[in-house]
Amino acid sequence: MALMWEFPGGKIEAGESPEQALARELDEELGIKATIGPRVTRVRHNYRHGGAVDLQFFAVHEFSGEIANHIYHQFRWVRLEDLTGYEFLAADRALIQDLAAGKLL
Repeated sequence: MALMWEFPGGKIEAGESPEQALARELDEELGIKATIGPRVTRVRHNYRHGGAVDLQFFAVHEFSGEIANHIYHQFRWVRLEDLTGYEFLAADRALIQDLAAGKLL
């Protein structure tokens, strides 16, 4: 699903909590040390091609370090209400709608 927008993160490794996995992924992908806040929501999505994902989204209100793009084609900071103008992965779309509408944060 190349060139579609997505949130940073990835798979949870053995022995990690979801929060620890996100902190590690943010360091690997963006070079930041993040303080992981509360879980915002959880999404389970089945793709038409047969794949399935179980996603957990957490708030990150603080981080240290300068953001550096280590793996993405590009990245952007945008206002929540502008998120709907980007083509996100299908599993993220309900979350995008809720964030843009001010329902979650």
